[in-house]
Amino acid sequence: MTTKSMKRAFALVLAAVAAAALFGALVHGVLVAAHVSEPAATTVYGLTSRRLWASAAGVLALVGVLLGGVALARAANRWRFGAIVGVGTGLLAAVSGALLLAIANGGPGTGNGVVGAAGALVLGLIAMALGGLALARFRRLTG
Repeated sequence: MTTKSMKRAFALVLAAVAAAALFGALVHGVLVAAHVSEPAATTVYGLTSRRLWASAAGVLALVGVLLGGVALARAANRWRFGAIVGVGTGLLAAVSGALLLAIANGGPGTGNGVVGAAGALVLGLIAMALGGLALARFRRLTG
């Protein structure tokens, strides 16, 4: 392994760790802002309907991030639809996460899915930003 490839690998790992730390900080900030950051006295185990809702919103947001990121990285004329779908799925996930946080009556461990909802909200906003940037680039290139 050459020095250049080692530096690149180190930079990628460092960027991934920084992105994970930023994501965790943003999720914690959302939980604090929604006043649901205090853990439950008794933990609910298993899958509840709200945890399933939050997980579905998180998966939807992750799909939006992937589509928006690919649309931003690839040729604009081929990935316009991916950018539009990325913005739409990001919006749906962010609204779903915000709605779930609004109706939650407890913090992590209560079975309300607040951690997943906060993650879906953050990822949904990221998906909308990536898709929006890709759409802006497409509009700039086409006219």
